[in-house]
Amino acid sequence: MSGNVYVAGVGMIPFMKPGRSDTYDVMGERAVRAALADAGIGYELVQQAYAGYVFGDSTSGQAAIYGVGLTGIPVVNVNNNCASGSSALWLARQAVASGVVDCVLAVGFEQMQAGALGNNKLQDRPPSMKRSLDAMAGLQSWQDGAPGAAQLFGGAGQAYLDRYGVSNDLFAKIAVKSRRHAANNPYAVFRSPITEEEVLASAHQFGPLTKLMCCPPTCGAAAAVIVSEDFARRHGLRTDVRIAAQELTTDFAGVFDEDTDMIKVVGWDMARTAAERVYETAGVGPEDIKVVELHDCFTSNELISYESLGLTPEGTAEKFILDGDNTYGGRVVVNPSGGLMSKGHPLGATGLAQCAELVWQLRGQAEARQVEGDVRHALQHNLGLGGACVVTLYEKVN
Repeated sequence: MSGNVYVAGVGMIPFMKPGRSDTYDVMGERAVRAALADAGIGYELVQQAYAGYVFGDSTSGQAAIYGVGLTGIPVVNVNNNCASGSSALWLARQAVASGVVDCVLAVGFEQMQAGALGNNKLQDRPPSMKRSLDAMAGLQSWQDGAPGAAQLFGGAGQAYLDRYGVSNDLFAKIAVKSRRHAANNPYAVFRSPITEEEVLASAHQFGPLTKLMCCPPTCGAAAAVIVSEDFARRHGLRTDVRIAAQELTTDFAGVFDEDTDMIKVVGWDMARTAAERVYETAGVGPEDIKVVELHDCFTSNELISYESLGLTPEGTAEKFILDGDNTYGGRVVVNPSGGLMSKGHPLGATGLAQCAELVWQLRGQAEARQVEGDVRHALQHNLGLGGACVVTLYEKVN
């Protein structure tokens, strides 16, 4: 699979708190229409579609896409937990790169409920994350009443603090940075500034995490149109953003063994391996990256991901943050959109919302969020426990 693959169009809708949004099918349709309009093509040219979501019935993708058109194309529904949107994007890119089709739609959406992420799975069978939960139970005791996701990522955050002797003030600094970035994003849920003191004083969740260090339940949708170079040329579409490399990884041997740790349990190995493969394929290194959208479901995971993605060496995240190298004026702007923490995290839509933000950055269309300078490469990291991790490298093409 060696053909060039381009992002011809992206679209998303403003993310909202649960109870304030349209239903998932309406949100998905709106995002698809926005992506098609951005690409400048009609739905009749789309040959396949992949729809990512977590909380929904089977064929929810059809329910959203049918609002745009009924052309009989294959529609594949994708559920890889929080990496569902980028998994749909991965499938779309593979289909185009293989030469089987020339124009593919990827869409992600989620209609969530208020409150901490719950368990909507069937109770008469083992949970899909049983290995992760068993590994966590071997490392730390389960705390009744604390959100399960916060226990996983809070445990990983505590493991990092213990290993390197740093303070959870770092997690508060990340939350403040995320809000500062989101202030310039009209699609974000939370755009009001917060202080480190407010973050640290907010309700305790688990370990070092407080409420303002945790991403909010969110509703929303985003989409992308993925095309081949030949298709783009024939239809006069833009070819200024190319997917230079992309990897989808799952958990490796050793993650659930006795000698594991909470940082591994929440996806370190998946992210590190995917990133290394992407850098090798694209022929670039983390030092070439000026803008990143990474999976900050909790501020602890943003800090851990700085290192797993190679943005800073292991054990140096504290200096990276204190030096301001994770924001405007620093070495790399991390989550200019505000990230999951402030833009919001509608699970199935997140990966495609990250895609949209990075495409806008490479096109120079990010308005007040625009990263200055000659930005040639943009990195995306989207994680789903259970597990799946998708790392994508976008390249600006002259």
